[in-house]
Amino acid sequence: MITLALSKGRIFEETLPLLRAAGIEVLEDPETSRKLILPTSRSDVRVVLVRATDVPTYVQYGGADVGVAGKDVLLEHGGSGLVQPLDLNIARCRMSVAVRDDFDYAAAVQQGSRIRVATKYTQVARQHFADKGVHVDLIKLYGSMELAPLTGLADAIVDLVSTGSTLKANHLVEVETIMPISSRLVVNQTALKTKVALIGPLIQAIEAAVVP
Repeated sequence: MITLALSKGRIFEETLPLLRAAGIEVLEDPETSRKLILPTSRSDVRVVLVRATDVPTYVQYGGADVGVAGKDVLLEHGGSGLVQPLDLNIARCRMSVAVRDDFDYAAAVQQGSRIRVATKYTQVARQHFADKGVHVDLIKLYGSMELAPLTGLADAIVDLVSTGSTLKANHLVEVETIMPISSRLVVNQTALKTKVALIGPLIQAIEAAVVP
């Protein structure tokens, strides 16, 4: 049995065609089903639904053999105990710095300066500003990130950006792109060895279906 950890939403929807290419159909819709473990068209594969941020943890500790997680989540998790054989090129966006449209970001990030940044991606933000020689006071938030600069809680935010329309609607501007983000296939290190006859072909079939 292979257990595959997925999160609801964009990653789930964009993973489905890759699973189909491997001969796997998820038999229930997570948006209408109350089940957290979904059957598939293969008796030896099941899907577990978890929060996006929990996917690496489930795979690391063996609650799942395989999972799909965004690069942003993996960077914060650290990737310990995981093999990342494939960039799936799905759920693509970018991690960026954004500020109020009237904020002088260039002046605020002179080397040796100090800036307050709100984000849930504290590891990435800390490293980014350290590389610029800027001291950063990090404020960890889990949602409504755009409010932080508008209320004076922070000077800037580090968050995922797709179209930028939410930023624009809240009078924020994207001032720096830190890195492109996409979702990766992650595999438990032990399962990769003990279940290689099942997981190996799955990885190969998904790899063949990935759109560059």
